[in-house]
Amino acid sequence: MPAPASALPADFQQRLDRSAITRPMVVPWLLAASLIALDGFDFFIIGVALPFLQRDFSLGPAAVGAVASAAVAGSLVGSLTLGPLTDRVGRQPMLVADVVLFVVATAGTALAWNLASLVAFRFLVGVGIGADYPISVAYIVENVPSRHRNRLVIGAFSFQAVGALVGAIAGLLVMQTFNRVYPGDELVAIHYAWRWISAIGVALAIAVALLRLWIPLESPAYLLAKGDYARASAAATTLLGTPTTFQPDPATPPAAARPSYRDLFAPAYRRQTILAAVPWFLQDIATYGVGIFTPVILGALAFGGAAGLMPQTMAAAQGSAVVDLFLIGGFLLALLLVQPLGPIVLQITGFLGMAVGLGLLAASTGLPPGSPTALGLVFGGFLLFNLLMNAGPNATTFLLSGAVFPAPIRASGAGLAAAVAKAGAVVGTLGLPILQQTLGLAPMLELLAGLCGVAALITFVFRVDTSAGQRGDLPHQLPRPIAPLLNGRRLWPRCPAPSQR
Repeated sequence: MPAPASALPADFQQRLDRSAITRPMVVPWLLAASLIALDGFDFFIIGVALPFLQRDFSLGPAAVGAVASAAVAGSLVGSLTLGPLTDRVGRQPMLVADVVLFVVATAGTALAWNLASLVAFRFLVGVGIGADYPISVAYIVENVPSRHRNRLVIGAFSFQAVGALVGAIAGLLVMQTFNRVYPGDELVAIHYAWRWISAIGVALAIAVALLRLWIPLESPAYLLAKGDYARASAAATTLLGTPTTFQPDPATPPAAARPSYRDLFAPAYRRQTILAAVPWFLQDIATYGVGIFTPVILGALAFGGAAGLMPQTMAAAQGSAVVDLFLIGGFLLALLLVQPLGPIVLQITGFLGMAVGLGLLAASTGLPPGSPTALGLVFGGFLLFNLLMNAGPNATTFLLSGAVFPAPIRASGAGLAAAVAKAGAVVGTLGLPILQQTLGLAPMLELLAGLCGVAALITFVFRVDTSAGQRGDLPHQLPRPIAPLLNGRRLWPRCPAPSQR
């Protein structure tokens, strides 16, 4: 049988899988992780800046919504368009282009002169964020041994929470500085604090741009998918630290016969597309929906004693920093559990935990507000939701978006999945407040819990074994650690891999 179009030469794949982590593997990982940290910083920092922006530009509710959602809309466009472009022009040049876009967009945000310019630059920030999902996951998946892949991908994505925490700390430092230099003068803070907060993002983006100068290589898997054997040999030699030469294999299909974007919707890869996109879509609806409870948590953490714009904003930033610690804790759990359990089991477990957390939040609405039991359910539900979300779907959906597709369409598939996810974010942001007014808070939270259950079911039904995803051979089964629990009994028939159909 001919080798699947996505396959790397077997001897190179084996050498890559046996290889230790080399410096040329570490540098791209650090660069991808740093850009993901910028994603978290820029998504978070607008929440700290909005109270100042609202007064500086005299923004009404619709304008505030436009500013808050501009980056989400941009990320949808970036994922959908720049993922396929990454498969066309390469991972390395797109990483460079992405960080340049970040520098320009964050600088424009800090210097925005009216609402239109602010929304436009925030949209461009979102485009950069959306592009980073497919670029980073493709670059990491293709350049590390498969035994380390899951942890390295999730480890890079966990920097999103680190970036959000850095954003909270940066916002606090700027506000404290304005408090000391201009005590009691909120007008100066209104005009300039948000610009300084945004300027920190510019400095971070420039620092990452300088790191991008040391990107050592293009992905050998990408170059082989393009049929560029000379550059692939040089890149593999650099990656592994030993001489490596590739020659055309007569069994490998020509470039014209290799997977393309349209194949994401064809029978051979439709299963992977559904697994990568639909659970992520449902997760983002729930994630943005539970954000309704964020002010309650932040108010409780700040003890509700803050009065005035600056104290209230500082209290919210302090509360967000505490919540971010739990998000980081969820990512640490994912790093510990993804190898023994596998991403499929971890994602199913995470969705079920999110459903339980949402159920606790729904139960709290039937109790007297502020009562110890109600607060306990709110805190417990919120923290369980966030912990299991980051230990499961928030990490594994990103991993699966790159792991289940072959090299020729890896960034396209990951970009499509991320774009569908951001569509879920838009649904959650715009639709759930209306749904809350129509149904009530408790029924809405119960509906979100049901969506998490559906996402767990879809993950189970469309599961694939990603341990062979680097080779494009994707048998549909649960990870090996689950097998002993079944005492040798198979609970479902093994589905054929795409290359066997």
